[in-house]
Formats: sequence, structure tokens, C-alpha cells
Amino acid sequence: MRRVVLDCDPGHDDAFAIMLAAKRLDVLGITTVGGNQLLEKVTVNALKVLEVTGMTHIPLYPGHPRPMVGELVTAPQFHGESGMDGPILPHPTIKPQNKHAVDFIVETIMSTDDVTLIGTGPLTNIAAAINHEPRIVGRVHEISIMGGSATCGNWTPAAEFNILVDPEAAYRVFNSGIHVKMCGLNLTRQAFVTTQELKHIQEIGNKVSNFCVDLLKFFIGSSSRSAGLSGAILHDPCAVAWLIDPTLVKAADMHVTVELKGEFTRGMTVCDYRHLRGPEPSVDLHRAPTMRHRGKEPNCEVALELDVERFFKLLNETIRAYP
Repeated sequence: MRRVVLDCDPGHDDAFAIMLAAKRLDVLGITTVGGNQLLEKVTVNALKVLEVTGMTHIPLYPGHPRPMVGELVTAPQFHGESGMDGPILPHPTIKPQNKHAVDFIVETIMSTDDVTLIGTGPLTNIAAAINHEPRIVGRVHEISIMGGSATCGNWTPAAEFNILVDPEAAYRVFNSGIHVKMCGLNLTRQAFVTTQELKHIQEIGNKVSNFCVDLLKFFIGSSSRSAGLSGAILHDPCAVAWLIDPTLVKAADMHVTVELKGEFTRGMTVCDYRHLRGPEPSVDLHRAPTMRHRGKEPNCEVALELDVERFFKLLNETIRAYP
């Protein structure tokens, strides 16, 4: 089973990422970062998910409360004032560990072979870990992130939320030398939860499925109010599902970096796929013939197409596997 550290900012979709990872991967620890809500709130939310799922043996380490540059931007219009509105849960009885997330990440990678990092929030903790101990770059197996986009953004026309919250951290990670798997908006928008998917989860009928239904009812409502969507997008579990079953995602190798200076494009993930262009502009990137690469060599697998039916099958089977 693949050994992972999950860095997150729960967040409704982060909760699903935790549930998938905790059951299907060897989670060495969970770290939290300020993002969807303040650090204190997302840390409590992560502890609540661990209690609901019975995965309280997984240790949790709070990390950085704000980005490397500037002030924290949060998303209460989607996730509520708690960061995980909807379910009514008691305050968690388990406590976070008395160690900073960055120290845990560095110590774990330096003492354990073949650790994979998963980042489903701003990449502040992971970038700080690289800066603190550059040797982890040569020891991390890879990092699977939910962030960025090969097309358009959501928080600005060019930038996705997780990257925009801390572009400097994202730039450090993408340019670190670690192999990156990027689940951007162009992929995650395919993981769209409608009332039909909600019904299937409700029919499972266990404690965790009831929790998921409460999460999704709020998330669908907030997505409708804030973005005019008819459902909700499960962004973050895509980055976990790709590790559990690599065949769920079709991807293409690209060079990706992060724009830091643009007046209208700060936080944009600039994806260079010129080497994938064929004679037909409409050809899907993962089917296009490879041409000579004219820019920097690829540093990232960019997710393009999700097997939606099998993704939801994996999600439902995982929820059903909980007591």
C-alpha cells in the first residue's frame, strides 16, 4: 500500500479526500494549512473527519496559517464559516500533535523511503518543507496535487483557488524537481456531484454515508448560490483517487510553472503543451502526436480526462467499506 502524507485544508471536498486516503492508502499523517478557512478551523474539521470515520489512529499536524506572501484568502461562500458547514458534529475529542506540519513532513520523508505527498490545499507547508530541508526533493516519490488548471481558473479568470492563495509556494513546488501530478480544474470539474450521485451515497446507509450526505447537501447548495452550479464539484478526492487507481485518469506530460507577476494572471498555472499539438486543433491532448519539445522539458503529469463512472464507484465502495 502506498505510503502518503496528506496536506489539506478541509473543506467539504477535502473531507472526501481524507476518507478515500484513510481507507485506501497508508496515511502516515495528515497536515493542515490555512486555505478554505482559518488554520484553527480546518484543523478541527480534519479531526472531525477522522472521528466520524473511526480513523483516529492517523496523527494530525497543524501547519502554516497563512501564505508565504500576503494575507490569507478563504472561501466561506462555498464552505461556510466553519469551513465544513452542514454536518452537525460535536467538537472532536482527539487532539492534534504537538509538532509543526513542516517538521513532520521533513522528518517523515527523511526517515521513510518512497513517501508520496498529496496536496489538496495551498502548498505553503510543502514549499516550506522543501526550503527547510532541500534533501527531501530527492527522497519524495512524487506529489499529487489538486490545484491549478490547464485551461481557465475559478477564483480569477486565470487562477485556481489553491494556487492563487499562495502562488509563491506553488512556484517553489512545481520548480523543485519533485515529480508532480496535477489535478487541475479542467479535470476535477468532471467529478460533478448531482442529486443522482447524492442518492447513491444516501442508499449506502452507514454513519459515514450520512456524514457525506450532509456535507454534499450544503456543498451543492453553496455551489448553486455562489457559482450557479446545479451540483457540487469534488475537486480534492481526484488527487487521491489518481494514486489509488492510476487508470482512472488520462494525463499528458507538460512543463508547468506558476505566474507570479501578471496583473491579470497571478496564480495561473502556465502549462506548456506545444509539444503535444497535432495538425488538428480539436484533437485531444492525450491523443495528439508528440512533436519536438520547444520549451523546457516536462516536469508534471497534467490530468486531462477522468473516468467518471469508475471514480464514483471507487468513492461509493470506499464509503460502504466504513463500519
